[in-house]
Amino acid sequence: MNVANALQMARQILLPKLKDASVILDATAGNGKDTLFLAQNTPPDAVIWAFDIQQTALASAETHLRQAGFFHKVRFIWDSHVNLSEHIHQPIDAAVYNLGYLPGSDHGITTAPESTVLSLDRLMHQLNQSGLVAIVAYTGHEPGLEEQKAVHAFLQSLPQKDFAVAGWQMLNQMNNPPMLYVIERIRRD
Repeated sequence: MNVANALQMARQILLPKLKDASVILDATAGNGKDTLFLAQNTPPDAVIWAFDIQQTALASAETHLRQAGFFHKVRFIWDSHVNLSEHIHQPIDAAVYNLGYLPGSDHGITTAPESTVLSLDRLMHQLNQSGLVAIVAYTGHEPGLEEQKAVHAFLQSLPQKDFAVAGWQMLNQMNNPPMLYVIERIRRD
C-alpha cells in the first residue's frame, strides 16, 4: 500500500466493499482510470455509473474501458453528478469522487463546491447500508481549496448516528497534498 498517494489509499479502502457491490458510482469519470479500477474489482454483474460533464473525457474513458474489456459493465453518463438520482434508481453500494480538473486539459473546467456538495447530499440519501464513498480533493489551486472546504463542512454536518466520516492527508508533503475523505453509511432508516 502506498500511503503517500491519496488515490491509492482510497482504492485500498474501497477494495473490500467492491467485491460484493452491485451498483457503483464514479462521480467524476475523467479519463476512466477510476472507472476501470471499479470495473476490474467488482462482480461480473455489477454496474458502474460513470458521470462526467466533458464529452471528450467520457470518450476517452469509453475507449480506455473498451480496450481493457470492461466496457459492458459501465453506463457512461454525459451529465453532472448532481443529477445522479435521475439516472440511478437503485441504492448505491460504493462511490468515488476524484475532484478537481481533468489532467492534461483546461484547468478552468473543474468540479465546483456547490455542485459537488449537492451531489454528495443526494448520494447520502441513496447510499446503501454499509455503503462506502471515497472523495479525493485537491487543494493546490484556488477552486480546489474552496471545494475542499465546502466538502469538509458538508461532511462534518452528517449525523453521526447514520454516517462514519474520516479524513486523511499527508502531513509532510510539499505542494498542498490532496485530502482523502471516506464515508460509511452505518445506519439507514
